[in-house]
Amino acid sequence: MYLNFFSLNKEPFQITPDPSFLFLSQGHKEALASIIYGVEKFKGFILIIGAVGVGKTTILRAYLEKADKNKLRIIYLFNSNLSYGNLLAYIFRELSIVPESNEICDMVEQLHKALIIEYKQGRIVLLVIDEAQNMPVDTLENLRMLSNLETASEKLIQIVFSAQPEFEKTLNLEELKQLKQRIAVKAVISPLTLEEGLTYIQHRLKRATDTTTVIFTKSALKEIVRKASGIPRLINVLCDNSLITAFGYGKKKIGMSVVKEIIRDFGISKPFYLKWHIYLIAGILLTVGLFFSIKEMAPVLTLKPGLPRQADILPTHPPTQIDNGKSEDEQAGEKILANRIVRKGDTLARLIKEVYGYVDSRMIEMVKDANPSILNENLIHEGRSIAFPSKRRD
Repeated sequence: MYLNFFSLNKEPFQITPDPSFLFLSQGHKEALASIIYGVEKFKGFILIIGAVGVGKTTILRAYLEKADKNKLRIIYLFNSNLSYGNLLAYIFRELSIVPESNEICDMVEQLHKALIIEYKQGRIVLLVIDEAQNMPVDTLENLRMLSNLETASEKLIQIVFSAQPEFEKTLNLEELKQLKQRIAVKAVISPLTLEEGLTYIQHRLKRATDTTTVIFTKSALKEIVRKASGIPRLINVLCDNSLITAFGYGKKKIGMSVVKEIIRDFGISKPFYLKWHIYLIAGILLTVGLFFSIKEMAPVLTLKPGLPRQADILPTHPPTQIDNGKSEDEQAGEKILANRIVRKGDTLARLIKEVYGYVDSRMIEMVKDANPSILNENLIHEGRSIAFPSKRRD
């Protein structure tokens, strides 16, 4: 909708992976080099680790886009939540193999023969498992059997795991020790630094236009990268919505006012990494303050001969509570307004707007206070329950 307004040829900040917009930070370069090296040198298992939105899938597709299809048989697995039997069946379909038996051992033996044929014809069979953290442990445990399909010196099937950081915890399970030992190549994609983030945005804008028109102010770009914590997908979301909003206002140049409005709309208050620093400092200050408070109170709590014991001077009855005419159950019920189960595609800001009718940074913090497990408002997990408290009175 805003292309002509900003003299753009195509949308520069789509969140779907597009190799034509490929931007290689140092982490992305290492990941891409790891895939190329691992596959071409027949290393067997290759692991690419990165948080949600850092560009793992984009790197995979960029590699596959440039790979020689005559020398590579690609099996791309989008849904990794499969049993080992179903995984083998999927591989058979992708390689156009008709299974001679439904027994696992027979299927593995038949696959071995098919892989040898591919190898002799000079083709590499590559299995790419996206979102590998969703693969069942039993399937992963059996997957190492495929690494036993080899010649005297080379693996017959190359397997690339693309996964979120929690996948490494799964690999540390005792039953997956042998699989972990077989991972020969590993790369980690980290969030973009501030400089990389600024270059990333400019790179995408250049790919989408033939002009040199400056659309964002420098301060607006820095604010976007900081608030997105260097996550490319979040950067895309903030930039795209900033373009839409500026178009609605008829502004040719996007400044801090538009960016801050978008940040408020998405309920992003502080960068995730900054929050951890704040929590750490607050914890240290609280501990130090408590230590000195106890130290100062020590002489007061020391009892001298003839003085009443501490138990004698403390009230024997709890403080009188204000009676508002409601039972304890009714009062407790007022504390929580609603509970919601997180569904796929939900964001905390969207759920807050559904419950309360609007959303701002104060509402975000209120809900986070009621749900200590939410450390980052931009990362809520599907299937979890979120409690929405009654609005606090100022």
